[in-house]
Formats: sequence, C-alpha cells, structure tokens
Amino acid sequence: MRLLRRLSAARNDIKLMKLKPIHDHLVVKPITENEMTKSGIVLPDTVDKEKPEKGEVIAVGEGKLLDNGQRAAMSVKVGDKVMFKKYSPDEIKVDGVEYLIITEGDILGILE
Repeated sequence: MRLLRRLSAARNDIKLMKLKPIHDHLVVKPITENEMTKSGIVLPDTVDKEKPEKGEVIAVGEGKLLDNGQRAAMSVKVGDKVMFKKYSPDEIKVDGVEYLIITEGDILGILE
C-alpha cells in the first residue's frame, strides 16, 4: 500500500512539473533528513548542510542510445530511492520545487 501511495505521489509530481528527461537522464527529488543533536535539538533544513546524496526518482528517460541504434534499458524506475554522487546532479526548480537531473551513470545504488 505504501508503495502505491509513493508511486502515485511520484506520478503527480511528473504531471505537475511537465518535464521529461531524455536519454539516460533522470529527474530526482532530493530527500533531506532533519538532523538531531545529541541533546535532542532538531536542526531544520535552513541550517547550512552538505548537498543531498539521496533522492526519489520522479521521472526517467528512455535509456542511453547505443552505437547500434538501440536503447539500453534503464536500471532504475519511478519511485525508486537512490544514492548518487554528491556533486554530479544539476539543480533545477520547477514551480518552486527543487529537483535534480542526474545521469544513470552517477547513481551509486538503489535503496531498499
């Protein structure tokens, strides 16, 4: 049930942003985690932090175009939570929401 809600939310994001990645690119919504100090104080997102390294895939391209003219299948799908290289994504804002554009090669793994 949680998976269906997550996929539904991801599809709604795609419809709202009107952005379709091409080739082996993906659109990722960064996952930010609130940090808590040892004394129990929650640090908000406004505190200067490192760039995010995790995100949820919102849209995927068709796949990389191979030399023989065929497309390589993408190994990630909409709704997957992924880890990626810290400085590889391009940041964009669509309707006030921040998204990241990443190539499939910059994905380090899929979180389960």
